[in-house]
Amino acid sequence: MLPTSRPTGTRRGLRAALLAAAAACLVAAVLPPPSPAPLGIGDPLFPHLGNPGYDVAEYDIAFTYHGGNETPLDAVTKIDAWATERLERVNLDFTHGTVGSVEVNGLPAEFVTAGEDLVIEPVLPLEAGSRLRIMVEHTSDPRGKAGSGGWVRTGDGLAMANQADAAHRVFPSNDHPADKAQFTFRITAPSELTAVANGVRQSKEEHGSTTTWAYRTRHPMATELAQVSIGTSAVPTRKGPGGLPLRDVVPAKDLATLERWLKKTPDQLTWMEGKVGRYPFETYGVLIADAETGYELETQTLSLFERRLFVNGQFPEWYVDSIMVHELAHQWFGDSVSPRTWSDLWLNEGHATWYEALYAEEKAGHSMEARMREAYRRSDQWRADGGPPAAPNPPAPGQKISLFRPVVYDGSALVLYALHQTIGSEAFDRLERAWVSDHRDGTATTKDFTDLAGRIAQRDLAPFFQDWLYGERTPPMPGHPDWRTSAPAKAAVPVKPPAR
Repeated sequence: MLPTSRPTGTRRGLRAALLAAAAACLVAAVLPPPSPAPLGIGDPLFPHLGNPGYDVAEYDIAFTYHGGNETPLDAVTKIDAWATERLERVNLDFTHGTVGSVEVNGLPAEFVTAGEDLVIEPVLPLEAGSRLRIMVEHTSDPRGKAGSGGWVRTGDGLAMANQADAAHRVFPSNDHPADKAQFTFRITAPSELTAVANGVRQSKEEHGSTTTWAYRTRHPMATELAQVSIGTSAVPTRKGPGGLPLRDVVPAKDLATLERWLKKTPDQLTWMEGKVGRYPFETYGVLIADAETGYELETQTLSLFERRLFVNGQFPEWYVDSIMVHELAHQWFGDSVSPRTWSDLWLNEGHATWYEALYAEEKAGHSMEARMREAYRRSDQWRADGGPPAAPNPPAPGQKISLFRPVVYDGSALVLYALHQTIGSEAFDRLERAWVSDHRDGTATTKDFTDLAGRIAQRDLAPFFQDWLYGERTPPMPGHPDWRTSAPAKAAVPVKPPAR
């Protein structure tokens, strides 16, 4: 993600009665005591996010879009998973929709809401190691407070922006990047519209006035990276390095205007592959949405951008180019290699900012050193406001997006700059390539990165990382003893989150 403002049963009668009384919230048959509760996997920043006891292998999600982006979509979410412990109940993250029915392994199951969890009680307990197939019939509501994440209403339809914890506003899931899975999306929409999702298109079937589009990923994906676009869209295609299929999704009316930007992607891919190795997925493209989100987002294989970034003329070309590279870099750092916890976010944003700045230096002459010197000057204040890079403060209450503070962008790229200064270019480049290769299609932690850096540099880097990643104050910059930080304000200034 990048803010734009800088220069992602059995009791059918009872269930039916409850459903009839429901408004715009989850409803369900009442489960016997003890009362269900939201669980979570213990993420220090989002304690109720994700769920223990199972591992999702695949999501198969069907949406029916009725032609208005303020009308709830009908949806069916199928989850194929494995129980990792004995389960009498299964928690899914889900909110902002109405549940009609739930089945577990082909049998109707009781369900109830607890916080932002959908708690399901199968007919029979699930044993550790057993297969777990869940089907939830529900609605997916695009209405709601702007900036809350999930569906984004665009000028001609919908797109998704699920980072950091909003996928469960769209579909039931284990909504944490620690549990990546394969995805299949099936989108039915009026035939005059175009639907596109992560991965590769599998089919397109017309049914009179509607068309059903199916897409499937070829690599596991975190829920926060899911993307579905529905609108009056053009989908131009081209080839990237090595024949990589590229497809963009743009408002059809803007295709000619946007082509000058879209044709840059092959060269940007070639540049990134030269830095860190082969692109990790089956396709890539940019989704340019007619919406003002206040940020861009690295949804897997189809990065989300605001239309105004490209058409308003208020941003210099070099800056737009570097933002495109920022989201492209995320395909390696954050998408292919996903954070094990949200405290590891610096690994995503620090690396994407690093390559954004490096591209601006190599292609447009904007000095990396000058940018990092300015970041160094401000770093103590950023740490005071938001915590150190690898131990960020929780997001502000009711403002989950406030997690994306300056310290995770330039403040974390500054850590990488200091590391580069410490171990040298050759070791740093080997580290970057090894990182995305060793952890491809998986999740990793800050400790994984620091351990790998020490092995490649063949030296003890623990003191370096302790100071740079966890210190309240910014350490001296290697090679630049003259760099100085500005003293932070006595009382940390609240950080205004980027508008979403």
